[in-house]
Amino acid sequence: MACISHNFGASMKIGQMPVACQKQFPNKISQLFFLQPRNYRSSKFCDSQYYSHSNRYQSCTTIFNSVSSDNGVSERISVLVIGGGGREHSLCYALKRSQSCDAVFCAPGNAGISNSGDATCIEDLDIFDSSAVIAFCRKWVVGLVVVGPEAPLVSGLTNDLLKAGIHAFGPSSEAAALEGSKNFMKSICDKYEIPTAKYETFTDPLAAKKYIKEQGAPIVVKADGLAAGKGVIVAMTLQEAFEAVDTILVNGSFGKAGSSIIIEEFLEGEEASFFALVDGEHALPLESAQDHKRVGDGDTGPNTGGMGAYCPAPVLTQELQSLVMSSIIIPTVKGMSKEGCKFVGVLYAGLMIEKKSGLPKLIEYNVRFGDPECQVLMVRLESDLAQVLLAACKGELNSVTLEWAPGSAMVVVMASNGYPGSYVKGTKIQNLEEAEVAAPGVKIFHAGTAVDADGDFIATGGRVLGVTAKGKDLEEARDRAYRAVEEIKWEGGFYRNDIGWRALPLKQKASSW
Repeated sequence: MACISHNFGASMKIGQMPVACQKQFPNKISQLFFLQPRNYRSSKFCDSQYYSHSNRYQSCTTIFNSVSSDNGVSERISVLVIGGGGREHSLCYALKRSQSCDAVFCAPGNAGISNSGDATCIEDLDIFDSSAVIAFCRKWVVGLVVVGPEAPLVSGLTNDLLKAGIHAFGPSSEAAALEGSKNFMKSICDKYEIPTAKYETFTDPLAAKKYIKEQGAPIVVKADGLAAGKGVIVAMTLQEAFEAVDTILVNGSFGKAGSSIIIEEFLEGEEASFFALVDGEHALPLESAQDHKRVGDGDTGPNTGGMGAYCPAPVLTQELQSLVMSSIIIPTVKGMSKEGCKFVGVLYAGLMIEKKSGLPKLIEYNVRFGDPECQVLMVRLESDLAQVLLAACKGELNSVTLEWAPGSAMVVVMASNGYPGSYVKGTKIQNLEEAEVAAPGVKIFHAGTAVDADGDFIATGGRVLGVTAKGKDLEEARDRAYRAVEEIKWEGGFYRNDIGWRALPLKQKASSW
């Protein structure tokens, strides 16, 4: 059977009958309609008791037509999105708008995804248990799995799905090493002449400190493996660099991810994010975006997973984008193919547009959509995302063109007080519905929320909300996003007031907290 999420979102547990099969349809949760996978117009189903109240629920035929009319689409599929953050919420949002997508599931998802109606959340599906994910896909006839976070990719979920004959958008564990090991990424850059910062790799803290002393500060110290976006220390002094070495190599603060470190030259310039869809042989560029990694206004304080982003990024001119494709993305795709681990998925290049040369250098690769950059990309994408990602899985990106809404988009991340350090969970968030209609073109993506016993949203993570807005230009997108942010009542959170400051004159804002 395949599951159609209609009107409102919901959550369901694997061992339970989904809410649509119960006799009551509370207004607060979605109405889920179940169709036979190979015979959608089953008369037995359409005669179900749940459609006897014609004045209360749509008929089976109406529901079917709302999601299954051809509209020129050659292949219809149900999609499972793996993950439960703001990135995954935005992917669900874009997939729900895809004409070819019959149903969108998200595992584990979160309360905001459920309540928004953008997907049906499968709360108890273990995304690190490949056999459970495969069993779910077979049960619900899922034709495409989109893996959001890096950890399941590195652990080999895509490998297992492909062996089971299920299309999966995301690289194999071998190809995911581009993100999973900074040393591997640097070695690819060396071998295929991809411009990047000068570096050395160390496992011995004394040798690392000797090298740092020789190079001088500022300098960058990175844990080799995955560290949830926190394994990079930009040391402005020698002492800070020595402390970073001790934190990673001696104290083991990042566990196995810090068993070796990369020490890299400090590049001065402007950072930008560049995304390309890859099918193993071909690469299709997405729109450019710019993230804001530091926690505080003016790019101050420690690094975070990202406090906001905008799209497009003016720093990445068309000329620079062409150069990034020819000097960084294409050599990587060809190099990975030559290494015997073709890359299929999203290549997210963290770039530095170097001040002294004006040319792009690769800082790092991520092997999935960025967060929060994905949010601004997905609200502007007008193409059928399900078909685009399926084309990548089939090696057919050379026949795909992308359509984008005109103008710009911006996302402002609202985070729990204390982030990226320790923070309190369970603080109440109010006025979200009012915020989403505070200005045209606003969409709030949930990254770390739950619903308490009173039905109110509460914060459960560090980065909690991504308040996103579109506009005719970046200034309008910024004004709309901050208008929505200011409507939200949340005493336990904060946000940066200057998202977009590199591209726009800063408007003076007083933080709500």
